[in-house]
Amino acid sequence: MVKALVVLLLFFSFSHCDDLQEDPLTTKIKSFLSEKSYEANKDFINVIFEPKSSFYVKDRVDAVKVIQTLKDNGLLNLFFQSPQDFRLNFKTSGFPLFFVKIMEDTLQNIGYFRYVTTASNFDTSEFIWSINLTSEYATDPLILQNELHKSGCNIVDVEKNSAKEWTYTIDITNGYLNVAQLHAGEELKLKRSLYAHWLDISKIRSLKIRSSRRNRWYPYIAYYDASLHLLKLFKKDKIYKKLTLNMPKNAKYIKISDMYTLKNVKDKLLLYPKGIR
Repeated sequence: MVKALVVLLLFFSFSHCDDLQEDPLTTKIKSFLSEKSYEANKDFINVIFEPKSSFYVKDRVDAVKVIQTLKDNGLLNLFFQSPQDFRLNFKTSGFPLFFVKIMEDTLQNIGYFRYVTTASNFDTSEFIWSINLTSEYATDPLILQNELHKSGCNIVDVEKNSAKEWTYTIDITNGYLNVAQLHAGEELKLKRSLYAHWLDISKIRSLKIRSSRRNRWYPYIAYYDASLHLLKLFKKDKIYKKLTLNMPKNAKYIKISDMYTLKNVKDKLLLYPKGIR
């Protein structure tokens, strides 16, 4: 009799624990709010997150949509009272150099130009790139996601480690550099820039480059495959006014720069793509 009673009590105890177990959406919502804020707005939160199924992508919580919903309803403030130093961690399972290039371009496009790399860790399954920067607000995940979509990438999770540290997990399986693609017969003018020019050369066989008379251009040209493995490097300690380049096999991207400084390129570079592949 006593043994049966114990079994019965254990059954109800486990059943009660199962009832109390949170669903992933609730756990994710709580991770972005303080306990006090969540409890004070619990009923409102239940309303704005209905139907719950709309906040899932297959079997995972859509963290970006959760944050956007909290922000739109005044429950999450991404602004600081004054400029603050904060940390961003970016995680992926993709090729590190390719990932960092995509993230650098993305951050620049949303207005983050000054930041410092504080850590980069790579093992067989994951790469993490961490940066520190100063801003008046934490990064808006929706703005970041919209920019990443332009490179075929997607945010699969967001973690708020603290008010001044966030971690993004990003899928770059279908990623590519969001750069101009060269086509045979379509001339392109590269304007003066302090940054190297990146271009997609996957559709052409050769490229003729003419440098303006005002330039003192010492060519530094690198070719990369789709994952940004370096295939070939062309650099000359000599001023060039024109040159013709044949595209290496499997080359997808080209980086055009100067061997010393892009200040040497005071005027335009004219590109004449040729051949189809």
